[in-house]
Amino acid sequence: MDFAYGPGKNHLFVPGPTNIPEHVIRAMNRNNENHRTPAITALTKSLLDDITKIFKTTSGTPFLIPTTGTGAWESALTNTLSPGDRIVSFLIGQFSLLWIEQQKQLNFNVDVVESDWGESANLDILESKLASDKTHAIKAICIVHNETTTGVTNDLTKVRKLLDEYRHPALIIVDAVSSIGAIDLRMDEWGIDVVVTSSQKALSLPTGMGIVVASPKAIEASKSAKSLRSFFDWNGYLKFYKTGAYWPYTPSIQMLYGLRAGLDLIFEEGFENVLLRHKRLAKAT
Repeated sequence: MDFAYGPGKNHLFVPGPTNIPEHVIRAMNRNNENHRTPAITALTKSLLDDITKIFKTTSGTPFLIPTTGTGAWESALTNTLSPGDRIVSFLIGQFSLLWIEQQKQLNFNVDVVESDWGESANLDILESKLASDKTHAIKAICIVHNETTTGVTNDLTKVRKLLDEYRHPALIIVDAVSSIGAIDLRMDEWGIDVVVTSSQKALSLPTGMGIVVASPKAIEASKSAKSLRSFFDWNGYLKFYKTGAYWPYTPSIQMLYGLRAGLDLIFEEGFENVLLRHKRLAKAT
């Protein structure tokens, strides 16, 4: 059976995966390489250094995981939380719904705050929950930055403001799959503890790389988190980071070169210019 397309390019007109620039495709068109060579070590270091610029953090620790956004979700949850932990999670569209389903499957006590699709997260309800949580039973706030299915963007600064107002130590865990590289997100300035994204949207790559960036507070939480984890365990990465080898298992070399090319395109245009371009195009639709 022939699955090939006809002459010309297959242009995608969906929110993701997105069209891959020719520059990125060419960068990925190469043979396998040993991931323990000095060249790949240098490449990996450059990616870890530069990806934090996209997340706007100088204190966060990045993890490049061979997975999808769903795997990045799981990595964020299982490394910072324990079974039975209470989390507040906002349901505003299909992807936030899928994340909530995963949270329940991982045996967390999920307190769902639902809004009509097309509406943003109801932070008034969050405020009431924080105000009444005198024992700090809530361990995390899970929120989608930009809900792909509706196009609604949540104001993450208000979440941090509420936590600070009530002096609540809950982690802020953010799904930024459709916002990183397209919508301004300031991890350090906004006090976000974990941000997850994946490769196939504004970073201009194929599906296959989940990216997680964790704050020092989240790294500290991972030391006592009791959720079972193996492949997604941050500790495996951190051990190799200390040695400068970086990889606890074999990554996709082609994806690393692709990410390098995608980031180079962003920095060549200017990251703030990229964000402004996305904003202009969003207003035009």
